[in-house]
Amino acid sequence: MHALVTGGAGFLGLHLANRLHALGWSVRALDDLSNGQPEFLDRDIPLQEGDVNDLPLLWRLLKNVEVVFHLAALANVPESVHYPRAYNTVNTGGTVALLEACRDVGVRRVILASSATVYGAQSRQPVSEDAPLKPGVPYAVSKVAAENYLFSIARLNGFEAVALRIFNTYGPWQPVPHAHAPVIPRFMHDTLNRRSVVIFGDGHQTRDFIYIDDVVHALVLAAEKPGIHGHVLNIGSGCETTINELVDLIGQTVGRKPHVLHNQGTAAGVSRLVADMSKARRVLDFKPRVLLRDGLQRFHELEPAFQG
Repeated sequence: MHALVTGGAGFLGLHLANRLHALGWSVRALDDLSNGQPEFLDRDIPLQEGDVNDLPLLWRLLKNVEVVFHLAALANVPESVHYPRAYNTVNTGGTVALLEACRDVGVRRVILASSATVYGAQSRQPVSEDAPLKPGVPYAVSKVAAENYLFSIARLNGFEAVALRIFNTYGPWQPVPHAHAPVIPRFMHDTLNRRSVVIFGDGHQTRDFIYIDDVVHALVLAAEKPGIHGHVLNIGSGCETTINELVDLIGQTVGRKPHVLHNQGTAAGVSRLVADMSKARRVLDFKPRVLLRDGLQRFHELEPAFQG
């Protein structure tokens, strides 16, 4: 099949594009390269630098495309608090522009990478797709809006739409920015470099961590599975892990005891968040394959920044 991956040089996008290419798909990638890592993208995959709000560019890239994976987004949750207008422009406005172009060109299916942050604080865990949405930060608000636009425009214009609410993803080639880095690569880098591992709060808050290969597998299934138009699906491991447990596992993985500091003065986010995976199993026939311990080992072995 012919596919366009927006955000195709980003962490998730390049893993997905490489996998699709290996499966024999014809793949194009679009990325503004603000945070992308094109050096890890297969050299046979054409990469277009550009803005997801650029309609003429989208019309050209979407020619003969059957499936669009919409992964392009600003994704730094704390940053979104300070720059909500930028997150609205890229995450919401960019989604609307892409959907307009898909309508105009005649794309068959659009798969949106949404986020587990749309759930916010939930009293019932694991959280299912029909839970009331409580987006607590502008990033989450932008993802809720993107989902609503996806299904509204798809319904009005006759193409298929699927939204995957992806939980905490980790794996090789995951960037570690100086501020607000994802927890697993940050903790692993700090442990390996004998720096203090700073945990916000008491570390008893829980998250659902899923290895990058499993997320890519779910995205491919969402493109290939018939009869799933209109579905919203959780994509997580279904396993609940405390931050303290995560740090212990990272120490065991790298063979070095982390030096832990607890920062009680900074909010630690929601207290619990784990995916109910029953719908994804039923609708998508998706089951995560990589346990956290094994995923951390793969990450440690395959991440270029950890070598030497």
